[in-house]
Parts: sequence; structure tokens; C-alpha cells
Amino acid sequence: MLRPSQMAICGSLAVAFWVVAALCIRLDPGFVGDGLQGDLGFVASIPVCWLCIRLTCRAAKLEPHQVLAGCLVVLGDAMMIDGVALRWFPEVYSVSDQIARGGAAWLLWGYGLSAWIALIMADRAAERAGAGVMRPAAS
Repeated sequence: MLRPSQMAICGSLAVAFWVVAALCIRLDPGFVGDGLQGDLGFVASIPVCWLCIRLTCRAAKLEPHQVLAGCLVVLGDAMMIDGVALRWFPEVYSVSDQIARGGAAWLLWGYGLSAWIALIMADRAAERAGAGVMRPAAS
């Protein structure tokens, strides 16, 4: 499991990542809107999600067996913050319901993508340490 200091780092990163994402939606709503710019916003988030997972692993000094736990703390905390904001404070993202929905879709995409990236990184780290997380143990 994670040490208390790692939990604190992961929780802090969740808040920081969520704030940056909310500001992106608020300041440049076109990248979560309809059309090509919105599509490019989704595609552009792929390397950003990868970078966030790498940053989480490095900042929290996660060992191979801790990668999934640490990333799940970040993702879970950020999703809960997002859920509260979308439910009770949607104007944080935009006064437009359409932009708020587009932002929510982009955030969900980023959470799912980040979870897959974390799983792949955890598997690769575990393989280097001797046992993959996505493969059954040899009997």
C-alpha cells in the first residue's frame, strides 16, 4: 500500500490536475466543444494523460507494486472533485450547459485513458521487477 506521504502527494496532485483541467475548460472552451477543435482536444489529451501518470509515479516515488494504487488515488480524488463540481457548481467549467457537458466528456475520457495508461505502466514496471500485473502467475 501507499505510505502517508505518498497518499498526500497523490491527493495534492489530484487537486492540481483537476484545477488545471477545469481552467482549460473555462479559459478555452472550444477544445471541448463540437467539431474538429473538440476532436483535437481529445487527441491532444493522450500525451498529457501519459505525462500526468509519469509525474504521479515520480513525484510520489511509487514503486512498481504501488503504481496502480497511487494512480487510483489521484484518479479517484480528481473524479470526486469533478463530480461535486459538475453536480453543485457547474459554472466552474462554463455558464453554458453544452460546454459543461463537453468538458465532462473530456474529463471522463481523460480519467479512463489515464487508468489504462497507469495499468500499462504498472504492468511494465512489474515485468521489470519480475511479475506482470496483467498476466496470470505461472502455476
